[in-house]
Amino acid sequence: MNSSASVDTAVPAADPNQLMAERREKLAALRRQGMPFPNDFKPRHHAAELHHRYGELPNEELEPQAVPVAVAGRMMLKRVMGKACFATLQDGSFGDTHGRIQLYITQDLVGPEALAAFKHWDLGDILGCEGTLFRTKTGELSIKATSVRLLTKSLRPLPDKFHGMSDQEQKYRQRYVDLITDVTARARFVARSKALSSIRNHMVEHGFLEVETPMLHPIPGGANAKPFVTHHNALDQQMFLRIAPELYLKRLVVGGFERVFEINRSFRNEGISVRHNPEFTMMEFYAAYWNHHDMMDFTEGVLRHAARQATGSALLNYAGKTIDLDTRFTRLSVCEALVVHAGLSEAETRDAGLLRTRILAAGEEAPAHWTLAELQFGLFEAAVEHQLWQPTFIIDYPVEVSPLARASDTDPSITERFELFIAGREVANGFSELNDAEDQAARFLAQAANKEAGDEEAMYYDADFIRALEYGMPPTAGCGIGLDRLVMLLTDSASIRDVLLFPALRREA
Repeated sequence: MNSSASVDTAVPAADPNQLMAERREKLAALRRQGMPFPNDFKPRHHAAELHHRYGELPNEELEPQAVPVAVAGRMMLKRVMGKACFATLQDGSFGDTHGRIQLYITQDLVGPEALAAFKHWDLGDILGCEGTLFRTKTGELSIKATSVRLLTKSLRPLPDKFHGMSDQEQKYRQRYVDLITDVTARARFVARSKALSSIRNHMVEHGFLEVETPMLHPIPGGANAKPFVTHHNALDQQMFLRIAPELYLKRLVVGGFERVFEINRSFRNEGISVRHNPEFTMMEFYAAYWNHHDMMDFTEGVLRHAARQATGSALLNYAGKTIDLDTRFTRLSVCEALVVHAGLSEAETRDAGLLRTRILAAGEEAPAHWTLAELQFGLFEAAVEHQLWQPTFIIDYPVEVSPLARASDTDPSITERFELFIAGREVANGFSELNDAEDQAARFLAQAANKEAGDEEAMYYDADFIRALEYGMPPTAGCGIGLDRLVMLLTDSASIRDVLLFPALRREA
């Protein structure tokens, strides 16, 4: 019986409620015997390790060694044949065999009582097995069991082996079942873990200090977004879940930490889509004496390194197309992007009426108070963003939409800001930081006025952050990378929910 990439699971032969009733009767019998959930079995090996070490040995070399092993895992397949039985065990290891190994259970080696008990165990039960390695006539590495024990009784039958969990929302709600039955789901989250670990190591190797900043803020800041609001009883004051760690990280740069980063959870009380979840993971990092060009160069390296560590290559396949992280990323200003991707001439990028018409034709809003720069940015979002498949930095953002970025020395209407787009979505956002306390205070006041006028996403005035800047922050650049969206790219996942273990969902009825 050969292992394959597909997972063999139970085929319900009756109503699930009836199957659960039968399993509960079996558990009741175990309780009467006084050993329903033993906790004294210690596995010493994992399936992936055994396949790696012994998977290529022919049986004439392997079986005489009588290699002793002890494994534990969930029974995913079972075949009963009189005095001999086969079972496939799946543990928590990873590799080409997806953490599975076959057990060969005979009456001669485990005894008649253990074999009889095994025949009554169900798919999904968690077993412990000791034995020796051998290879079957079909060539499959297996364990010749000398003892086999039931460690956990599964009360719910697993999904149909041919269809698995067909309801995508059910996969999100019951991720634990999805991970049991879908090897691709397990692989996605292994890749996610590798990517985040590699990014963390990369940052430390380049002299960045990992820090932790508050998730509960007295004033929400660091991004234009609608926050979640709560109340702290002991302090008797309104608090906000973090929408970004930016202002706290920059306080640390003021304090003398010249390179800091935080892999953090942030929260935004906004819509849910294939790109957005109200709770998400990002990394923000800041480096003193860098500018936005330095930060773009470094950000390229971070993503390239993460791709290689998680997938083995900086050439990714996403939605049937190749994404090349190996070559230098394209850099275009907002206006240049309108010329290249929206078909405008340079003169047309300065025609406010034309820009407004194009935005409205795309089905988006173009408020009457928008400046030329805001109209350019609005058309970019409506007509260009989704076309940026290969890695592209968009630079020279207008001051009006960049309240925390440093203005350009050559053109005070734009900022030294960039956003990185890959596969038509934003992956990173960064800029040379505004370290002029008086300029920052003026921009906060403008944002506060917008909030008074009804803009729920406009920033609050943060007096303490202004006070910190008044002590002096060195020239600094910063960047935020959306790690969930990065993992979507690395794992060829169409929705952000596919790369979140437990995404936000509407409460079950």
